Amino acid sequence: MKKHLLFALLMLVFVGAAPKKISWVAIGDSITYLNDHPDETGNRLTKGYLTQISEHFPRVEYINQGHNGWTAIKIAESLDKLGLVKADVYTVFLGTNDWWQGRPLGTLADYEQNTGPSTVHGAFRLITDKLKQLNRKARIILITPMQRGDFVYINNPKNNAYGSYKSKKDQTLEQFAKAVVDIGRYEKIPVVDLYHASGMTVENMVNFKRLKDPATGEYRNYTYPEYTTIPFDPEKDEYPYPEAAINMTYDGLHPSNKGNEIIAHLLADQWKGLRW
Repeated sequence: MKKHLLFALLMLVFVGAAPKKISWVAIGDSITYLNDHPDETGNRLTKGYLTQISEHFPRVEYINQGHNGWTAIKIAESLDKLGLVKADVYTVFLGTNDWWQGRPLGTLADYEQNTGPSTVHGAFRLITDKLKQLNRKARIILITPMQRGDFVYINNPKNNAYGSYKSKKDQTLEQFAKAVVDIGRYEKIPVVDLYHASGMTVENMVNFKRLKDPATGEYRNYTYPEYTTIPFDPEKDEYPYPEAAINMTYDGLHPSNKGNEIIAHLLADQWKGLRW
């Protein structure tokens, strides 16, 4: 009887001493979504930033709330349908699709005055309010959009877009990144500024873009910024990013393993209590 009691007490001590699991909900677009869908990357991506963090921090259990092609505005409009749950940590990595789709950025006043999801600032207010409602003690971390090169979707080259070196509907991607930084400063919550502080730039998104020389019709490897002046025909041309072109991204937009490693390190730096 005494042996059984001693064993039970030891088990209680062991269980009580076990490290507490950390729940993490990662809200984002395709960059987050693809972490768990490597088949949609041609298996060029094998370790997204969620996987890399959870491997280094075994206590972390993540829920991937990345949604392909979604904007901050669409996330804000769908908050009650997403099935968001109470968690210890929330990350919000949005904005690049808002820029490309020409969604109005608005101003910080839209965030302060909670004007709703008609602007990106207003959408972020709805998102942060929802996360606070789910858990007032949760750690919320915002992540700015990263810079982009010319995107060409590996599974459908007709889906392509120019990079952040040009504006879209008179808005620059850098303005969207700055908005996230301003919101973080206003809320006094940490921001991972991928646009300015990651070292991932339009120059190193890819090593080169393989395109036909307009003068000769022969394929050449063009680097930035020269490739921005060479046309690409998705109907007739080869996919412009062979594996040798992979650098910070594998397709001009979505981070490679290397790019995701940078995101994971910068995110961990803002995650109090966790270290590599």
